[in-house]
Amino acid sequence: MDDRLDAPEPPQRPRRRKRHILLRIDSWIDSTLWNAGFRLSEAWEEITIFFRRFQMKGWKRAVFELAGEGMNLGTAGFVLLLALALPAFEETKGNWRNQSDFAVTFLDRYGNEIGHRGIIHEDSVPIDELPDHLIKAVLATEDRRFFDHFGIDFLGLARAMTENARAGGVVQGGSTLTQQLAKNLFLNNERTIERKIKEAFLSLWLEANLSKKEILRLYLDRAYMGGGTFGVAAASQFYFGKDITDVDLAESAMLAGLFKAPARYAPHVNLPAARARANEVLTNLVQGGLMSEGQVIAARRNPASVIDRQERTAPDFFLDWAFDEVQRIARPFAQHSLIVRTTIDPGLQTAAEEAVETGLRQYGESFHVKQGALVMLESGGAVRAMVGGRDYGESQFNRATKALRQPGSSFKVYTYAAAMEKGKTPEDTIVDAKITWRGWSPQNYGKSYAGKVTLMTAIARSINTVPVRLAKDYLGTEAIARMAKAMGVETPIRTDKTMPLGTSEVTVLDQATAYAVFPAGGVQSRRHGITQILNYDGDILYDFSRDEPPAERVLSERANADMNRMLVNIPVNGTARKAALAGGIVTGGKTGTTQAYRDAWFVGFTGNYTTAVWFGNDDYTSTNNMTGGSLPAMTFKRLMDYAHQGIELRPIPGIENPLPGPQAPEDAVAAAEGQPEDALPALVRPRSLSVGVTKLLRTIAKDLNAAKPLKPDGRVAAL
Repeated sequence: MDDRLDAPEPPQRPRRRKRHILLRIDSWIDSTLWNAGFRLSEAWEEITIFFRRFQMKGWKRAVFELAGEGMNLGTAGFVLLLALALPAFEETKGNWRNQSDFAVTFLDRYGNEIGHRGIIHEDSVPIDELPDHLIKAVLATEDRRFFDHFGIDFLGLARAMTENARAGGVVQGGSTLTQQLAKNLFLNNERTIERKIKEAFLSLWLEANLSKKEILRLYLDRAYMGGGTFGVAAASQFYFGKDITDVDLAESAMLAGLFKAPARYAPHVNLPAARARANEVLTNLVQGGLMSEGQVIAARRNPASVIDRQERTAPDFFLDWAFDEVQRIARPFAQHSLIVRTTIDPGLQTAAEEAVETGLRQYGESFHVKQGALVMLESGGAVRAMVGGRDYGESQFNRATKALRQPGSSFKVYTYAAAMEKGKTPEDTIVDAKITWRGWSPQNYGKSYAGKVTLMTAIARSINTVPVRLAKDYLGTEAIARMAKAMGVETPIRTDKTMPLGTSEVTVLDQATAYAVFPAGGVQSRRHGITQILNYDGDILYDFSRDEPPAERVLSERANADMNRMLVNIPVNGTARKAALAGGIVTGGKTGTTQAYRDAWFVGFTGNYTTAVWFGNDDYTSTNNMTGGSLPAMTFKRLMDYAHQGIELRPIPGIENPLPGPQAPEDAVAAAEGQPEDALPALVRPRSLSVGVTKLLRTIAKDLNAAKPLKPDGRVAAL
C-alpha cells in the first residue's frame, strides 16, 4: 500500500483566511464606488434643480446661447491672435530703445558723403520744444484721436472704412500713430494679415509701456521723411536748412504730409506734389477743429519753399544694412558719433537700380512680378551695389538682406561643391532616373529623365534627381549644409530631405557671398561693406584690412576649378544663356526657380564681380511662369555688361582660356545686332581714363606708398 494514502491532509485555514480578506477588499471597493456614484448623482441632481431656476425660454434663451458661443469663440480667437503675436513680442526683448545711440555719416568708396543714419537722444528735440503747429499738423493728418485711444482706434477705423467705401478706393487709412510706430520699430511693410495682427498687439504693448509723449517723440524721430532722412529734425535741415524749432506753419504742413508717402511727396523731387499735399494737411487742421481757416490762409497763399538740392539719390537700402554693421562693430567703442568709409560704388549702384527698375517696368506686368533685389560684390568681397526693393520710399524693407526666400536650383551648387570636395569630377556619370527618399519622389522640370549623364550635364540642365541622389547615396544633407555655411550662407539651413533642391530659405546677400568663393579661388569671399570707421578727430577706430582675419580656404583648388568649369558652361549650354556677357567675357553662374514660380534667381560671376539677382512678390503669390533664366538673367547681363566696360579683366581660376581674345569692330557690331529681341537695353559706362592709364596710375601709387620718405634737402629747408 502507498504510504502517501495514509499521509494527513495539510491545513486549509491560512488559505481560507487569505481568501476572506480578498473578498472583503473587493466588497469594500464595490460599496465605496457605488456610494460615491450615488452621492455624485444626488449632487448633480441638486445642481440641475438649482440651475433650472435660471433656465431661459424663447428669445431670452437664444440671446444667452449666442452670448455663450460668442464668448467661447472670442476666447479661442484671442488665444489664436496671441499665438500669432508672440513672434513679434520677441522683438521687444532687444535694446530697441537705444537703436538711435549712433550718429553716423557715411562716405562712398571715393570719400564722398552719401548719407546719414542714427540720431543721438541728447540731440533729439523734446516734444515740449517743438512748434505747436507742427504737432497739430501731424496729429490732424495721421491720428486725430491720438490722445483718446489706447493704441487701436476703432472709431477711426470705422470712419476710414466708411470714407473708403464712399470713394470706391483707399483714401483714408485706419492705422493709428502708435500702430505706425510699431511697424517702424519692429515690423516691415509686408501686406499680410499676420503683420497686421502683430502690429495691433505691439501697439497695445507700446501704449502700456510708454507715455503718449514718448510714443509721439519716437514717431517723429524714427519715421522716414524722404531724401535719405529720418525724423522731422533731419528733414527740416535737409529741406529747409533750419532747425525744427524754427519751422513755420507752411513748412510744418509740408513735413506732416511726408509721413504718408515720402518718395511721392518729397519736395526736392516733386515740389508741386509736396505743396498740394501740404494744402491737404492745412485742410485737415481746419476740419479737425485744431485751427481756423483764418489761421491757415497765410500758409495756403505762401507755401513753403525748399533748398535746391537738384536730384540727390542715396543708396538707402545699403545704408540701412551698413548702419546695422556699424552698430555690430562699433558697439564696444566709447564714441558713437562716427564717420564710416564704405565700399559702395555710386556708378555701379545707380546702374544696379536702373537694371532692376528697367526689368520690372518692361516685364513686370507680363510676368506678374512686382519686386526685385540685387547684391553685387567685387573680387575681394567689397559690396559695390545693393538694391533691396523697387522703391525705398514706398517700403524700407530690405529684400536683399532680410527677405528669406527659397533659392530653388541656385542652391544646387553647394551639393555639387561638396561632391567635388569629396572626390567627384565633372566628367563622372550618374543616373537621372526616378528616385524615392523617405516617401518623397522629386521630379525634373519637364517630368522626363535622361538616364546616365555627367555631373557637368546635370548641373547645366538643372536636373533635380541628380543632387537628390548625391545627397541620399553619397553626401548626406549635413555635409551640404556645412558646405553652404562655410561658403558664407549665414541664414540657418534646414537639413531635411528636400534641402538639395533649395527649399531652405536664404537671402540675396547669402547667395552673393557664397558664390563669390568661386572667382576667389576657393577661399572665403570676405564680404564687407565697411572699410574704415573713424571718429571726428580723424582717428581710425576700425580698419577692415587690419582688424578682420584673413580668408580661409573653403574648397580645394581642384574642387574649385571643377566647379568653375561646370558653372561657366551654364551660360553657354545650360539654362542661363541670357546671362552671357557681351564681348565674350567668361561668365559662370546658376539659375533658380521655386515651386509655383514664386521666386526666380540668377547668381553669377566673372573674375571681377559676383552678382545675385532675385525677383518675386512680397505676398508670395506666383509669377507668370518666370524662371531664373529669364528676367533675373537679363538683369544680371545688363548690370555686368555695364560694370565690365573699360576695366582690366581678371580670369576665373581653373578654366581654359579665361579671358576673351581681342574683338574686331565688326565682331562687336555683329554681337550687338545679335542680341535677342527681349534683351534689356544696354547701359553705357562713362569713360574717364583708359585701362592703360588706370593701370599706370595704380602702379605709380603702389610704388609711392612703398617708397621710403625723402630726407629734406638742406638748401630747400633753408628757404
